[in-house]
Amino acid sequence: MKQRAARWSVYAAIAIAFAIACAYLSNWQFSRNEERATMLALVAANYDAEPIDAATVLDQGFDPEDDEWHPVVMTGRYLTDQQLLVRNRAQGGTSAFEVLVPFELADGRIVVVDRGWVAPGEHEVPKNVPPAPEGETTVIGRMRPGEPLPKSGRSAPDGQLPTIHLPSVAEVAGETTETSFYLLMVSEDPAPATRPSELASPTDDPGPHLSYAIQWILFAIMGFVFIGYMIRTEIKARREDAEDADDDEELPAAKMRAGRAPRKDRDADEEDALLDA
Repeated sequence: MKQRAARWSVYAAIAIAFAIACAYLSNWQFSRNEERATMLALVAANYDAEPIDAATVLDQGFDPEDDEWHPVVMTGRYLTDQQLLVRNRAQGGTSAFEVLVPFELADGRIVVVDRGWVAPGEHEVPKNVPPAPEGETTVIGRMRPGEPLPKSGRSAPDGQLPTIHLPSVAEVAGETTETSFYLLMVSEDPAPATRPSELASPTDDPGPHLSYAIQWILFAIMGFVFIGYMIRTEIKARREDAEDADDDEELPAAKMRAGRAPRKDRDADEEDALLDA
C-alpha cells in the first residue's frame, strides 16, 4: 500500500510539474499575443497618417512605442557614394539585398533611408542597383527602429551589412547620422526612372499566439487526466487480480466437496442393499 501511494505521489508530482511548464509557456504565448496586438494597433494608427517633418522627430527624439511606422517628410540630398547593401533579406521569395542610402538634411544631420530591395545576381551580388536621385530631393518614408548585429557574429563583405545596424552605417556616413531610427522609403521627388523594389507592407495577421496559449492550457489539463487514468487503471487491475486470487482459493474447496459427494451416495446405496436383503 505504501509503495502504491508513493508511486501515485510521483505521478501527481509529474503532472504538477508538467502543468507548471505548460502555464509558463501559455503565459509566454499570451504575452506575445499582446505584443502583436499592440504592434498591429500602432501600425493601424500610424501607417497611413499624414507625414510630419523629420526635423521635428530629430529634435524631440524618436519613441518607437509611439512613432514607429509614422511617415515623415524631409528635403536634402542623398549621399550616394556611401550607399550600403544589407544582405540576406527575405524579400520576393529570395535572399534579397536592401539598399540603404544616407540622406543629408540642410542642417547637416543624416537620416538613413531604405530605398527598397534588389534581387541577388551571380555569386549573391546584385547585378544592378537603381541609383538614388542626384541633387535636392524630397523623401517621404516611414520610421523604423534599427536592428542589432547578429548574435552569431556573422559579418558581411565591404559595402554590405548583415543587418540594418545604424551605428555601423554611422561609421561610414559620419557622426551626425541618426541611429535611433531609419526610414522605409515611400516616395521621392523628383522620382527616378527606376527604383529598387518596394518593401512589403506589414501584415495584419495576429499570428497563432492566442491559439498556442490555449493549447498549452489544454495540455496541462490533459496531463492530469492522463495521470488520473493511469491511477484508475492500476486500481482496476489490482481489483481484478484480487478477484482472481479469491477464485483460485475457492476452486480446491469446491473440488473437495465434489469428490466427497459420490462416496456418501455409495454408502447410502450399500445400506439400502443390506436392508433389502
